[in-house]
Amino acid sequence: MSQSRLKDFYQKSVISELKRQFNFKNVHQIPKLTKIVINIGLSEAKENIKVLDVAIAELATITGQKPLVCRAKRSVSNFKIRQGMPIGIKVTLRSAMMYEFLDRFINVAVPRIRDFRGIDPSGFDGQGNFNLGITEQYIFPEINIEKSDKARGMNITIVTTAKENEHAKALIGALGMPFKK
Repeated sequence: MSQSRLKDFYQKSVISELKRQFNFKNVHQIPKLTKIVINIGLSEAKENIKVLDVAIAELATITGQKPLVCRAKRSVSNFKIRQGMPIGIKVTLRSAMMYEFLDRFINVAVPRIRDFRGIDPSGFDGQGNFNLGITEQYIFPEINIEKSDKARGMNITIVTTAKENEHAKALIGALGMPFKK
């Protein structure tokens, strides 16, 4: 299998750019992507279990990997949730699948967001990880709108080895993420 276009770009130009920009002495100080976690909360699954099947099929189509069903750890009577009920799904992407997904997300899906003015850079958590929320899954061209029952949002977490937000922002920005100025 050939190497991902984004990973090739990272190794050829981003590493040298980050090393020069932050004066890293050691190659291991240069931040890199560790994993991407995509999750969808399914609160409506407590009434209609078929929603779970549709959401699993859509997320599997988007990521190319079967999602894991997240179940409630304990019962919460205020939310009418019992222990063991499915409340969400998640996918963890690593290595080649991670780079393929990020490449498609940046170059294909993000330009399809309605009224897009750049991704808000306030999603960094202080330890080099970036979180962003998507309001609908229809920005991905793999999703067939006729077969989908409802627009669902998702949370995408990009985990890096960077120690500071500044390094992580430089890494993700160099990979092509269009941040707001």
